[in-house]
Amino acid sequence: MENVSQELKSLIERHSRGDRTTTAIPCVSLLTAERTTEPAAGMTELVMCLVLQGAKAISCGENELHYAAGSYFIASIEIPVFGRVSQASDQKPFLGIGFNFDPRQIAELVMEMPDVRDPEYLCGLGVSQSDPQLEEAFLRMVRLLDRRGEIPVMAPILEREILFRLLQGPQGAKLRQIAQVDGRQSQVRRALAWIRDHLTEPFKVEDLARMAGMSVSVFHRHFKAATTMTPIQYQKRFRLHEARRQLLGTPGDATRVAFAVGYESASQFSREYARLFGLPPARDAARLRAKATAQLVSESVQDEVG
Repeated sequence: MENVSQELKSLIERHSRGDRTTTAIPCVSLLTAERTTEPAAGMTELVMCLVLQGAKAISCGENELHYAAGSYFIASIEIPVFGRVSQASDQKPFLGIGFNFDPRQIAELVMEMPDVRDPEYLCGLGVSQSDPQLEEAFLRMVRLLDRRGEIPVMAPILEREILFRLLQGPQGAKLRQIAQVDGRQSQVRRALAWIRDHLTEPFKVEDLARMAGMSVSVFHRHFKAATTMTPIQYQKRFRLHEARRQLLGTPGDATRVAFAVGYESASQFSREYARLFGLPPARDAARLRAKATAQLVSESVQDEVG
């Protein structure tokens, strides 16, 4: 297994072109970092991250998940989170592989596998130790970056194998929930999508529960288990993340952004934004833009020196 890990690390370092490298394999990205980072806001997607070197942490509400070399993080639901590289250096950079799920492929595999009784209440985020079979499948996948002509034929086969290994592993229940159209987590995901698509609209939990096909009490338990938040907390957290994205993308009046994401009070927006991100909206956005500019200048200098 050590030889597998070493070859994977070598391939990642050779093919990476920055912190996150999109590859010729649609479902695979390469992740690197030469230093630890401050928590960065983002949204999870249907994804797993296998760590080969260094460590990361994901925080959601009051919960924080840590995953280091030899382990993987998996997300089966879309949740606002903070992520940070917690262990990395110039000598030993963080190295990882991102792998996005295709729910249709998962559903096809689940139909071919024996039925399994999963826990009723599942969190949408999880961390587990890797295993030799999973890492070997990833190695065969990443090797395709040196044989790009084989990607159209071999990548779908290896993608299916990786999903199979994950379904057999300790986080398999999360993937099976993705595959079940009428599963509890899929029903919660429909409610989450409605909240995101109707960002500025108030709602009643009773309406979301009806949309998900559950009683209010059952819906609330499943929603809290999956997201670690109540529906109102989720909407507030998503509004603030969206406000930050808008402030970074098109710098402007924080009050305008507050109203655009559904706040009725600019002062309340500013207080809640500062509580979550550590600074008032305008100052936070200015800090992040300055940081991004400095990073671009640094990368440009490195390219010229290289």
